[in-house]
Amino acid sequence: MEPLVDESLSPQDSTAFVVNYINNWAAKQLLLSKAKINLSEEQLSKYDKLVDEYRTDLYTRAYLDALVEQSNDTTISSAELRGFYEDEKENFVLNKKLVQLRFVVLPNQFLNKDEVKEKLRTFEDDDRRYLDSIAVQFKKLHLNDSVWVSASRVINEISPLNSDNQHRYLKKSQFFELQDSLGVYLGKVIQVLEANEIAPLPYITPNIRQIILNRRRLGHIKKLQTEIIDEAIKKNEFELYR
Repeated sequence: MEPLVDESLSPQDSTAFVVNYINNWAAKQLLLSKAKINLSEEQLSKYDKLVDEYRTDLYTRAYLDALVEQSNDTTISSAELRGFYEDEKENFVLNKKLVQLRFVVLPNQFLNKDEVKEKLRTFEDDDRRYLDSIAVQFKKLHLNDSVWVSASRVINEISPLNSDNQHRYLKKSQFFELQDSLGVYLGKVIQVLEANEIAPLPYITPNIRQIILNRRRLGHIKKLQTEIIDEAIKKNEFELYR
């Protein structure tokens, strides 16, 4: 059992804490006594039933959670993720636009802008190594174009973009060059998915993983409940009524 008083408290603070704790407990007991006197028998019976149900639910949930935890399997293969996605992909509809792109933000006076543009366009292994090597000169850098990001996040990162002009620049295979007082924005869009299209697997993998784990957990709890009842029936400790 955890100590009531934190050992880091001073003697004066400890005393004040204990006094306050006792006073709060006493006030609750007085209120409880008044409630039992003034509430009707019907109300008291109703609340007692709710308390009993809550206690039962609390105990059984804690027990089942402990049993599930002992045999908890959180391993999910890529094949299982893919299979779940293919079976239920119609349920994973996007509610926002997603984009795959790479971009850099240069200072307005950057001298080698044309070379960076060319490297960003072709983006071979040597090009990427070059861009990485001079990354300290960029104001922003995003080269992982296999990752899906929301269009709203891109707009936040690239200030000349907005909800009105995004359809001009954030479209498949589009290369864009934008500029404002903060810098020059160079970007290459790889792929775009609009709202109401099916979400790509990499984007929703964390959600699918959690759904699979939740279903696995519920299935395990149901199996445990069945096993507990079967064992009780065998021992004549429980009888099913039909």
